[in-house]
Amino acid sequence: MQQIDRQNLTIQKWVTAVSVILLVIKFAAYFLTHSVAILTDALESIVNVAAGFIGVYSLSLVARPRDIHHPYGYGKAEFISAAIEGTLIGAAGILIIYKAIMHFINPVALHQLNEGIYLVTATALINLVMGIICVQTGKRNNSVALIASGRHLQTDTLTTVGIIAGLLLVTLTGYLWIDGAVAIIFGAIIIYNGYKIVRGSVSGIMDKADMELLGKMAVVLNDNRRENWVDLHNLRVIKYGNKLHVDCHLTVPWYLNVHEAHSEIDKLTALIKDSFGSSLEMFVHSDGCMPFSCHICNKQDCSERKFEFKKKIEFTLDNISRNQRHGLT
Repeated sequence: MQQIDRQNLTIQKWVTAVSVILLVIKFAAYFLTHSVAILTDALESIVNVAAGFIGVYSLSLVARPRDIHHPYGYGKAEFISAAIEGTLIGAAGILIIYKAIMHFINPVALHQLNEGIYLVTATALINLVMGIICVQTGKRNNSVALIASGRHLQTDTLTTVGIIAGLLLVTLTGYLWIDGAVAIIFGAIIIYNGYKIVRGSVSGIMDKADMELLGKMAVVLNDNRRENWVDLHNLRVIKYGNKLHVDCHLTVPWYLNVHEAHSEIDKLTALIKDSFGSSLEMFVHSDGCMPFSCHICNKQDCSERKFEFKKKIEFTLDNISRNQRHGLT
């Protein structure tokens, strides 16, 4: 198991353990107060616990090495985990709205609101800290599952803050309907956030291009371009958990021998790994330059040049992603 995978799994285990404790605290606050808004928070915590265990399982899968049956590894398990988590979040939101509507129909008196507010405030602070740690670590380690868990915890924190505000209004005004109204509002927010998580995970499963990542790669390649890199095109990136699979076509002078061309590929691979992390595999196809390449090639002292150099073509997100060699037209 790589160090990054081990770190992701350890943090997810801590998130799961803390979620169980917070679930108990929130239900204790609900039984103290009989607040449907606090019940909203408690029901979402059930999702937190379920999602935590799913996240632990998916990250343990991701940490497995590639094998003959899974040549690209188990990284896609993170997207499936995030999809399940988003679905559970949406289901919790629907249940929350249902409970709030029932509260309007059959209102229940509230008790010990101050104690309940203290308890849920403590859970909000803990969730905030855990959420920040998850998102920062997930971004640093390219872990979709960890980022999804962190954003879920941050959403849970915002939900709790809104619920606390609603309970303070109930305390100040004595209007019980505010409790149900707050639950409905945040139930809708929870459903929307669940939808966003599911949409993002489906994009990952479908290998949707990460335009931001491709744009950063284009900048790095252009800024560190070597003389023998006449052209680079058909650049594609696929994510497998915290691992990146990159392939592209690199055009080099046609007269380089196999070893010289491979040396250019090695330098390209080293540049990408230095800039985007070592959890990366690259497949680079080398192309020999064509006569029309002379117009955009500024290689000095080229004995095989057919036409004069006219214009340098910068590597951009648009042209390195296309499956065609660069030229003046």
